[in-house]
Formats: sequence, structure tokens, C-alpha cells
Amino acid sequence: MITIVNYGMGNLGSLLNMFKRIGVKARIESDPEAVRDAEKLVLPGVGAFDAAMHRINETPGLRAALDHKALIERVPVIGVCLGMQLLTRSSEEGKLPGLGWIDGEAIRFPRIDGLKVPHMGWNVAHPATPSALTNDIGIEPRYYFVHSYFVKVDNPVHSLMRTQYGVEFDSAIGRDNIYGAQFHPEKSHRFGMKILQNFAEL
Repeated sequence: MITIVNYGMGNLGSLLNMFKRIGVKARIESDPEAVRDAEKLVLPGVGAFDAAMHRINETPGLRAALDHKALIERVPVIGVCLGMQLLTRSSEEGKLPGLGWIDGEAIRFPRIDGLKVPHMGWNVAHPATPSALTNDIGIEPRYYFVHSYFVKVDNPVHSLMRTQYGVEFDSAIGRDNIYGAQFHPEKSHRFGMKILQNFAEL
């Protein structure tokens, strides 16, 4: 069973529907006790970095439950879109520290003539470091993106996929049991389905 964490800022229904479509049991939970019982966790996110971290930190017991599952029990965790940015230590979008589970930071796209921000639409994500998350994803996998900030990991080995949009950025990251996808796998058809299937099989 996969638990999708509802802290008030996520694309919950689409993720749940995609898991159902690929035949994987999933549930949406906001109760920290349910998070503590999870076998795998999805941390979604839509909106601003500080608002998301504030909700996680201010929901009684939620931050402790997430840290315990990810860092002590080491269950598989994936952050999606803003959820991936929250895995890092900080973002230029806000002032609050992130979860700090993967060394890196979220940076705003630079001002480049002709470069529209947010980065919105389909783009290719090229595999960088081999990972179970990206097994057999196919040639030139394309995913759906909507974001104004991108993640830069400190250690290149934690970059699982990279994408070009004005600059080259880390579009999927991972360290041990913790993964992140900047794109929306739940909106990315067969390529996104494969990412979620791989995560479910971890």
C-alpha cells in the first residue's frame, strides 16, 4: 500500500487515479498516525515552498512521522514537483529550511531572452545516474513539467535524470530510499506510469 501524504498542498486525486490505473493500491492520508504505518510514501506538492514547509512543520506530529519513515525506517519515499524541492535543504523561493533529506537546493530559472518561466509543458528527461526508479523507461522519455524553480543537487550521483530548459537541471533525484521527480508522472502518460510502477516495485 502506497500512502499519498495530504498536507493541503498536493495534486492528490490525479496521483491516486494513476496508481489505480496501473493496479497499485494507494490511499490519501493526512493523519500522522497513518503516515507512521505507511509502507511507501508519496509527498506531492503544488504551490510555494515556505507555505508547504509551514504546513508540514505546523501539523502536529507530521514532520516527526515523515523524518522517522524516511531516515530511520528508510521506507521508499518519492517527492513530486514541489514535493521534490522540499526534499532539499532550501529554496530561493522562501526562507524556511526544507526537509534536508537530499543535499541540494531549489533555484529560480535565470532570466534568459525568450525563456518563458514557469517551465510548462512536455520535455525530455535524460537518465543520468542508474536507478531502480528509472529502469526500462524507454528512449527519449518525455514528461509534463510546471515549475519556476529547479533543483541542483550537491553530489552529481544523486541526479537520476536531467532536463534542458535554458539551463540543464536535475529533473529526478535520489539518495538511498528517497527519490524525487520534478515533473508530474501522474500527467505524463506511459513514461510517468513507468516511473510510478518502478516506485511501487521498490
